[in-house]
This record gives sequence, structure tokens and C-alpha cells, in this order.
Amino acid sequence: MADTEKGSAARIGRRTAAGEARAIRVLLVDDHQVVRRGLRTFLEVQDDIEVVGEASDGAEGIAAAEQLRPDVVLMDVKMPGMDGIEALRKLRELANPARVLVVTSFTEQRTVVPALRAGAAGYVYKDIDPEALAGAIRSVHAGHVLLQPEVAEALLAQDEGNSGQGRGTSLTDREREVLGLIADGRSNREIARALVLSEKTVKTHVSNILMKLDLADRTQAALWAVRHGIGA
Repeated sequence: MADTEKGSAARIGRRTAAGEARAIRVLLVDDHQVVRRGLRTFLEVQDDIEVVGEASDGAEGIAAAEQLRPDVVLMDVKMPGMDGIEALRKLRELANPARVLVVTSFTEQRTVVPALRAGAAGYVYKDIDPEALAGAIRSVHAGHVLLQPEVAEALLAQDEGNSGQGRGTSLTDREREVLGLIADGRSNREIARALVLSEKTVKTHVSNILMKLDLADRTQAALWAVRHGIGA
């Protein structure tokens, strides 16, 4: 059974004392109250991160994400009721703009790969150093794809035999440049600066890349690029 909190499905977090508009709004979704408490305690001392709420399973997480509109969701995978992977799929269907960073103790391919395919912007383990976790939150919020090496290898391994190499021939030279920078972990803003383009133009290139390669998001685009020798 999940450790739930009395009074509501998702507990709304307090504002930081400074109330800075630039603070990264974070929602915690994990069925263990002690884990949520530990994450909140650490994150609330970060000047640029604000914990806006908590949820104890996927369904509560979706409701909280729709209500609170966080920038980043820290999502566990294995939870009772609706698990993290199904919640990721639902958030995508709702076109919720939150970036989801999966934080879990599970390392098997059968858990890693579905989470990434469902739309996770990154995947880290619960034993991650606290400062590294804060850095991961900042990274995915900035638009980066954050994968530990073995996670990327797991996804690439599952793509063996169905790489879609031929689709890459439809990319323009500029789109290949953008794809290479996505593979390097650059955000749209950083790509725009590197190529002296507007962010709007970069977003158009990214959309075209995803359409031509028949990919769902920039995480898959980054992995496709690495697999085919573009960028990182």
C-alpha cells in the first residue's frame, strides 16, 4: 500500500521564502512518504528549486501535474495503482509541458526502455548524490536529455535490427547539425546560439527531425543520432 497523506491526494508545497519567479517548480511522485520527505528536505534548500507538491501514485501525479503545472516531475516507476510508465504516457496524451525525470531503484531493461519511450526526459537512480540530483533537475529543465551510459546502451540494444537508418537520408544539412547538437545534450536555446538561429527556428527544425525520423521526442532523437554517428 502507498503511504498517503491525510486530507488530499497531492499535497501542495509552500512557496520559497524568496518567491523567485525563475525557481524550477518540482512535483514529487513516489509511493514512499519517507522518500518524498527526503527529497523535499534536500530540494527546499536549493535557491533555484521549489517543491510545489507531492503525489503517492501515478493517478495522483497526473492530477497534481495538471493542477500545479510544475516544470519538472520526479517520477518513480514502480508504484501501486497507476505506475510511473503509464503516468508518463498519460501526461504525453494530455500534452502536459512538464519534463519528467525518472528517479528509481530499478535498473532492468524492461523498466528503463518503456519509461524512456513513454516520454521521460531523463533516468537516474535513487542512490544518486543529492547535488547530482539537483544538477539533473536543472539539466532536464533546460531541455537536455539526461541518461546514464548504461541506460542509453539499454535503449540502443533494444533498437538492434530496426534502426531506421534510411530515414536519415531525408534530413537536410541544417537538420543534421541540429540533431548532432541534440545528441550532445544541448537545449534549444543553446542550439540557437551555436548556429546563430532563433529559438523558434530551432523548434521547427526539431519538429521536422522528429517527423522525418518517426520519433516521439528528443530523447529518442538523441539516441538515434548516437547510434548513427551524429554528434556525441
